Amino acid sequence: MDKNKLKHQANAAIDANRDSIIAFGKACLATPELGYAEYITSAAIKAQLEATGVKDIHPVALTGQKGWIYGKNNTATVMIMGELDAVISPQHPYADPVTGAAHACGHAAQLAVLAGCAMGISAVAAYLDGNVCFTAAPAEEYVQIQERQAMRREGKIDWLGGKQQMIAEGAFDDIDIAMMVHAETNFPGTHVVTGGTSLGFIGKEIRFTGKEAHAGAAPWLGVNALNAANLSLQAINALRETFRDTDRIRVHPIITKGGDIVNTVPADVRVECFVRAANTEAMKKVSDQVNRAIKGCAYALGAEVEIVDIPGYYPLMQNPCIGNMFAENARNIAPDALVEDGRPFGGSTDMGDVTWLLPSIHPSINGFSGISHSAAYDVADEELAYILPAKLLAMTAIDLLADGAKKAVEIKDAYPRKTKEEYAAFWADIIGN
Repeated sequence: MDKNKLKHQANAAIDANRDSIIAFGKACLATPELGYAEYITSAAIKAQLEATGVKDIHPVALTGQKGWIYGKNNTATVMIMGELDAVISPQHPYADPVTGAAHACGHAAQLAVLAGCAMGISAVAAYLDGNVCFTAAPAEEYVQIQERQAMRREGKIDWLGGKQQMIAEGAFDDIDIAMMVHAETNFPGTHVVTGGTSLGFIGKEIRFTGKEAHAGAAPWLGVNALNAANLSLQAINALRETFRDTDRIRVHPIITKGGDIVNTVPADVRVECFVRAANTEAMKKVSDQVNRAIKGCAYALGAEVEIVDIPGYYPLMQNPCIGNMFAENARNIAPDALVEDGRPFGGSTDMGDVTWLLPSIHPSINGFSGISHSAAYDVADEELAYILPAKLLAMTAIDLLADGAKKAVEIKDAYPRKTKEEYAAFWADIIGN
């Protein structure tokens, strides 16, 4: 069948299920869960994909789900992804009252898009020269560092990010190309961005150890770990003028524990920190600078400090060939849309690690309002948030897998595919382990 007819058929299937796609997105919005604990959401997306005709669904990365819609042969395999987890935003109207988790990030919509795309692909799979893998990935939001580090020590996970864990488990070993869509907020009209970049980062878990003493009666007998931490934050701020503009450095620490009681000199102070940059060389260089500043300040005040550098995320580097297909499809079905290429994003995503591994895209589409990760974040346009992304992913998968999967084969053959062993060695080199 002609490729354009296949796209029309897939889009018609998505339109026919519009109400159920949106309803599923709203249901996910109402049950936010944090990374590696998305049990309700994981079960819901599995049931939804099964009802759509996705086969052989099985768990990945603890709470993720991975299944298939098979084409007429195995020439190539395209993975479509959505993300399961929420962020912590206790004031959000749909926040979990116990955990503070809320979908102030667009992930609930991604799951609806995943289900909608599966409906479209299911309608045309018999004509595709390859398979489409539908995956709900856990733990994209890099939060609860101490809790996830404990999970690592217990052997439950090896990596803090869900797609990182999927890489380690070999969940991408049978995948040639990966795609997903990210939400954009506060843009009038229809806006589609392809080819954008994001920052990579190194995570830090920092513990200052001082000496307890009565804070009023004999503070001179103690060593104030909180002062050491505060001095370290000032030293980090003093480094900022040394950062190159082109590296787009962001360093943002928070104190997660400032002591035990106000009447005792703080002897146990904890800090978490990200060092973000547009490239891995800058990530490593600035991470070393930050560590030196922290250690120097702890020494100056007589405190001890332990710094644990943790693999964060790789900078997002999207495949331009796939991005161009996605953009062309956007222009065809949304002629009034502003379609842009290459806008930078100051955040980070573990989809960056996937782009390091194999040819991938992570375009963004608007349809949301409010600041991302805030209590005001919400769906503003259901068509843009749920329906258009499902169609564009399905159309791009058809471009890749129709006509003998010629485009998919060309792209995967041109990309220097890496292995999960190379991925682990890459991060070990970055953080010096």
